[in-house]
Amino acid sequence: MNTVTKAAVSVSEMARMVSMSRARFYQLINDGVFPKPEYEVSTSRPFYGEVAQQSCLEVRRRNLGINGRPVLFYPTRTMATAVKRPSKNKPRPTNQHVELIDSLACLGLSVSAQQVESAIRECFPSGLVDDQGVVVRTVFLHLKRQN
Repeated sequence: MNTVTKAAVSVSEMARMVSMSRARFYQLINDGVFPKPEYEVSTSRPFYGEVAQQSCLEVRRRNLGINGRPVLFYPTRTMATAVKRPSKNKPRPTNQHVELIDSLACLGLSVSAQQVESAIRECFPSGLVDDQGVVVRTVFLHLKRQN
């Protein structure tokens, strides 16, 4: 690790410098693997000076804690090996009944665009009424009866 040290860095930045999360870094501080941070007297904010930064970088490089015990680190993940998590956003229906599907979802009913289309054809054979509330209620009750 060829990391340039600064006069002082925060705990978060020190954790980034040794390629780990802040939570894991704090665990290893408590286990005596990394040195404890110093504290700014006026603000009580923790920081690492240059000597402590070098010590942390050396611990990471050598896999030997300041307590003299060996410690194993997981290899850092690159973007190529990082796990891609699926998007939490569901694909939006591309039909004209998006608002109706959203309204039904707010009522706790998860339905597809095809289910809504079918319910509208059955409940409103001569076409939709202008009152959106009536449409939502009628389609909701129709779909609930089917389940």
